[in-house]
Amino acid sequence: MISYDNLVKILKENGLKKSDLTKVLDISSRTVAKISKGEKIAENVLRKISEYFACRVEDLCREVCDNPVLQILREEMEMKILGGLYHETQVRLTYNSNRIEGSKLSEDQTRLIFETNTIGAEEGVPVDDIIETNNHFRAIDYVITHAEEELTETFIKELHRILKTATSDSRLSWFRVGDYKSKPNTVGGMPTVSPNQVCVEIQKLLTWYAGIEKSSFENIVEFHYRFEKIHPFQDGNGRVGRLVAFKECLRNNIVPFIIEDSKKMFYYRGLREWNNEKGFLIETCLDGQDTYKALLKYFEIEIRS
Repeated sequence: MISYDNLVKILKENGLKKSDLTKVLDISSRTVAKISKGEKIAENVLRKISEYFACRVEDLCREVCDNPVLQILREEMEMKILGGLYHETQVRLTYNSNRIEGSKLSEDQTRLIFETNTIGAEEGVPVDDIIETNNHFRAIDYVITHAEEELTETFIKELHRILKTATSDSRLSWFRVGDYKSKPNTVGGMPTVSPNQVCVEIQKLLTWYAGIEKSSFENIVEFHYRFEKIHPFQDGNGRVGRLVAFKECLRNNIVPFIIEDSKKMFYYRGLREWNNEKGFLIETCLDGQDTYKALLKYFEIEIRS
């Protein structure tokens, strides 16, 4: 949906109404109706209006969504607001997701990297931990920007490319940044899909997921489990999987979840025991959702029950 509040304000300042655009700029009544309904209008029409009022196109309108959480994240990201929901989401999601995968960075160090692009480390910290932290910040931005789009194989691969760019892994000839694994791997000692079957299994997973008319919290958790069981990339599967879950929660107007590092053993148990008891992983993710709900409450952001 498009908000034309700024255009309405500019018109009012000039003593005009939306309907006057038909006479002043020879804009069709159909286009004016689209503006009233919050629908997208042609770029050339927006340029025509901006030139007339001597302003930028972006000063006339902005894209808004029905999800208040996603809208706030986008606005704060664009305005580079520190100390808000976007800021805390970046720090907490990045710290916990990287920590689960073995990062040595503390939450305070993660916060420093996001806020000041520096790190106050008294002891040696692996360079890859710092690179992957910065990459994870960029990946979250990518998720927020594309949250409402359909989940695709291209999107999933792009997340991996962002996460692993410039790491020591990326310098290995056999490691495929932004593409599926070339060598077999395991997760928690358990076998995963062989490299030559990854593409087929991911397509099956995406086809199953696309067939769901309206994804529920449980659907997203199940997708996460099935994705991790495939383990399509050589490394970075957990972080990519959790970012995909974050995206799909935002896309479906569901409060996202952040799995805290302190709960990782429950998280691993949930993945391991899914076929016997789905409730373990669902309950752990619900706990992670409560973590995010606490953030929303602190920032006084109302959500649908």
